[in-house]
Amino acid sequence: MRLADLVQYDPITIQCHDNPDADALGSAYGLYCYFRDKGKQVRMIYSGFSRIQKANLRMMCDKLKLPIEYVEREGHPPLPGLLITVDCQYGAGNVTRFDAENVAVIDHHRMEIDKMGMSRIQSDLGSCCTLVWTMLQEEGYPVEGNVVLGTALYYGLYTDTNQLSEMHNPRDMDMWETLNTNKRLLTMFRNSNLSLEELMIAGIAMIRYSYNDEYRFAVIHSQPCDPNILGLISDFLLQVDEIDVCLVYNEVGDGYKISVRSCIREVNANELAAYLTEGIGSGGGHAEKAGGYISQRLYGEKYNSLHADAYFNNRMNEYFAEFLVIDARDYQMDLTGLKRYRKRPDLMGYVQVDAIEGIGRSAILRTQEGDVTLSVTEGTYLVLEDDGDIIQTSRSQFEPYYDLLEEKYDWKAVTSYEPTIKNHAKNTTFHIQDYARSCRPNANLQVYVKELEKGVKLFPLWDEDGYMLGVPGDYLAAYCDNPQNIFIIRHKQLGENYEELA
Repeated sequence: MRLADLVQYDPITIQCHDNPDADALGSAYGLYCYFRDKGKQVRMIYSGFSRIQKANLRMMCDKLKLPIEYVEREGHPPLPGLLITVDCQYGAGNVTRFDAENVAVIDHHRMEIDKMGMSRIQSDLGSCCTLVWTMLQEEGYPVEGNVVLGTALYYGLYTDTNQLSEMHNPRDMDMWETLNTNKRLLTMFRNSNLSLEELMIAGIAMIRYSYNDEYRFAVIHSQPCDPNILGLISDFLLQVDEIDVCLVYNEVGDGYKISVRSCIREVNANELAAYLTEGIGSGGGHAEKAGGYISQRLYGEKYNSLHADAYFNNRMNEYFAEFLVIDARDYQMDLTGLKRYRKRPDLMGYVQVDAIEGIGRSAILRTQEGDVTLSVTEGTYLVLEDDGDIIQTSRSQFEPYYDLLEEKYDWKAVTSYEPTIKNHAKNTTFHIQDYARSCRPNANLQVYVKELEKGVKLFPLWDEDGYMLGVPGDYLAAYCDNPQNIFIIRHKQLGENYEELA
């Protein structure tokens, strides 16, 4: 569904969930601006048991002059034209249901209501503001020229991603970098975010922790509070000498909100957040900071009456026990009886990063999976696998094993999000598509493979800080001409991209 599909309706009512937060307000205002400028009669409303009370949200509505209205449901006639619920789903428990002639849904949470009709739901985004911004971009709407709108969208993303620390989708980051905002107002909003009551909630939560001394992690259950309190607690916890990883969670209206932190290379916070929410929500972020959301309905269907504290402690234990950590620098792979494979000579893409003029020595690779820091030295290459994965490697690990071709390579054909390289020091962006060339694996790319019976976190020779993740059924592979050079081949990739040698 696109915004252009909804222009046929008039009037249009945009409804936030009950007790709206900054993300609901910001995304609703983005829709309001679009339909207002299309000449529609448009309203922004919310309902529920209470009106907006938090100081930062009252200030946001006041300073940005958001046209938000509180509406009582009782006795309200059916809404004419179109009702759009934003940052929530029509019929869900966190939004008052108004009868309406037509209904559309725009949300970034997991689908809760079946057969919604007109809808746009993208649960991989950090905020609903990002989804609305994406939809505005699709219509060519000039968001960058509207400072008030930019400020509202930015603050919605800021609050829903724990002060931007839990962004994990590249579109979140794209919006964050391009919005034109009022920095003075944002500072005011940020400094009015917490109440004395929430400060007390944080203090009480931190003295009621559970600690695992074998794996050095802590779990804390907080009382209901602003989501950013969870990040404040987890950031504080990680400063404790005995804690390497922590999880803080609390109940929200229809599920659980979590905040995850890690200060060790063996645990990526974004990966742990995804593990904790697998099948029952969504999670992601960065290597050190991440967050997520668990649907109460999906949790109940899968775990029935299991107490949340028991679930999180059990799941954390399972995570640490599930993976063997391997560092290629001090690991000798037993090659006895292993079969040899060669990579099929299928067309692939590559970029010689250090040859890009103005790239600098440190840059950010932005892909569908998020941001990765690139340390650019002589002979730094990026290789695009045919499943969309992008791998950083060096000249010595690349050129002997691939035949380089001059023809351009169409990265857009295999990735839904066009990857870029960003030099933040110079505020420049390089589109990988402009520099991509084709290559084919040659006969030198031969490996021994061993099927994994246990999960593995592998630190390869070319990256001592970041690991490759393998799960049971994947393969540990070693180059035949350099068995110390090991990496992970996913289960489906072996059959699709490799052929066994006699």
